Amino acid sequence: MIPIEQYNACIKAPFATLGIVADDTHLLAIHFLPASIHAKPPTPNTIAHLAAVQLMIYLDKPSFKFDLPIKLNGSKHQLDVWHAIEKIPAGKTKTYGELALVIDSSPRAVGTACGKNPVPIVVPCHRITAANGLGGFMGGKRDDPLAIKRWLLTHESYFLL
Repeated sequence: MIPIEQYNACIKAPFATLGIVADDTHLLAIHFLPASIHAKPPTPNTIAHLAAVQLMIYLDKPSFKFDLPIKLNGSKHQLDVWHAIEKIPAGKTKTYGELALVIDSSPRAVGTACGKNPVPIVVPCHRITAANGLGGFMGGKRDDPLAIKRWLLTHESYFLL
C-alpha cells in the first residue's frame, strides 16, 4: 500500500474507500482502503478524475461498462486472465475452473492471477468464484475481503431483477 497522500483520488464506497492511482495517460491501480480514510477529490480533467467518475457511476448503476485507459503490468498468464475477466458481463460469474479452461490454465493459477489484479472492479475479478462457493478475493489482503466480494456481486445482481 502506498501513503495516502500519493493517491490521485480517494472515493467513498459502501464497503471501503477506493484509492485511485493514475499517471497522465492510464489508470494504474485501485486499492481498497479502510472506510475511515477520507475522500480526496481528483484533479479535474485527469485520468484519476475519469476513473473516479466512472467508479461512482458503477456504484450507482451496476450495469455500467467502464471505458478507461488502463495499464496492466503482469506476466503473460496474468494478462490472459485479466483480459478474459474483462469479458464477463456484470451480473454474471465464472468459476476459476471455467476461466482456466478458456485460457488453457489451472484453477489455482487463475486464482493467483485474480489476487494480483491491480484494478479490481474495473477488471472485475469479483466475478470469478469457486465451484462450490465464493472463493477468495484480493488475495485475502484484508480482514474480511469476502464481504467486499459479496457486496459487489449482490450490487450487480440487482440490475438483473
